[in-house]
Amino acid sequence: MRDAFRVAEEERPGPVHLELPEDVAAADAGDAVVIPRHPFDRPVAGAAALDHAAEMILSAQRPLVMIGAAGNRPALVEPISGFMARTRLPFFNTQMGKGAVDGGSNLYVGTAALSEGDYVHEAIERADLIVAIGHDTIEKPPFLMKSEGGPKVVHVSYESATVEQVYHPDFEVIGDIGASVTGLAERLEGRISPDAGMPELRQRILAKLNDRAEEDRFPITPQRIVHDVRQVMPENGIVCLDNGMYKIWFARNYRTHVANTLLLDNALATMGAGLPSAIMASMIYPDRRVMAVCGDGGFMMNSQEMETAVRLGLNLVVVILNDSAYGMIRWKQSVDGFPDFGMTFGNPDFVRYAESYGAKGSRISAVEDLVPVLDAAFAGGGVHLVEVPIDYSENTRVLVDELRNRTPDVECS
Repeated sequence: MRDAFRVAEEERPGPVHLELPEDVAAADAGDAVVIPRHPFDRPVAGAAALDHAAEMILSAQRPLVMIGAAGNRPALVEPISGFMARTRLPFFNTQMGKGAVDGGSNLYVGTAALSEGDYVHEAIERADLIVAIGHDTIEKPPFLMKSEGGPKVVHVSYESATVEQVYHPDFEVIGDIGASVTGLAERLEGRISPDAGMPELRQRILAKLNDRAEEDRFPITPQRIVHDVRQVMPENGIVCLDNGMYKIWFARNYRTHVANTLLLDNALATMGAGLPSAIMASMIYPDRRVMAVCGDGGFMMNSQEMETAVRLGLNLVVVILNDSAYGMIRWKQSVDGFPDFGMTFGNPDFVRYAESYGAKGSRISAVEDLVPVLDAAFAGGGVHLVEVPIDYSENTRVLVDELRNRTPDVECS
């Protein structure tokens, strides 16, 4: 058991499964001697590696920082934020790196929700060197490295890089990330000339992402849903995403200001994970607003956990984006030219479904109702389900047609 906890807290931190035969599990263990935990420091990158990485950054004309999943740890918020403040380098993040540094920073240029062809990739294509802090190849690639002609990459992480065709760094700084970025900041502070073209490019990228965020058509567009959710969630409010098309929209458009306030899975992307993760977040932070955002398909894969949330007396708002379809796979079918087949289904009456578990239920019937209904749901306390009809025609207009017109040679997938 002691070793299981040690493994769970290593990089990458995560669950450990223990399995015992029934007779062993039922046996009397007697008095067990618990081996006490002891403090330890992770290995630190050597000075030579930090010196070389710093020289690479100083030699670049347009360096850019990327923050990945392994850079998004509570203990790293201060050192990485300090690194950004001291170097004044522009940065973007992966989906699972969101929140490691305040997205309201004037250095933030966006989130890589797609692997290529999105507006944030204009900054990536412009860069001649990328400092990848905590990149983990378990995620969907935030950008695709070229065999030649693309930006050089410096990999800063706890562990050496997993080299793949799409990610093969030119240099690696391996050790405790917090110590590494602090050491780099000491070598770089006051020595980097700002990229004169980046502020204008950043404004153009963010303007495109904010386009139509207040559009008032109904059913509601993904951009408006993200905009309105951001309005009702305080800076420390926690949004837990299930897996579906809306995850791309929240990754691109939702600004995080506090670490670990937009929880999502960009690895195995398991449908049904949104509600259970929100339940746990609400248990850990009972005084903070917690919202689960689920598609109708993903919600129904674990909807019985509404009973758990009610039984535990949690304060939790569950937003169901209803398009009566498996929206992401339906979109992919369309993008790849396949017939629209097998992706639509009927749904229960979600309001009555919530009430059957002892929760409260609401249905949005006009775009201007979303913010007041969500505010009222949080104010009322308890478990509250809010059904929101969504217009996914924006998936094709923005994520296919608009991006493909920007870069005709890119496959948007």
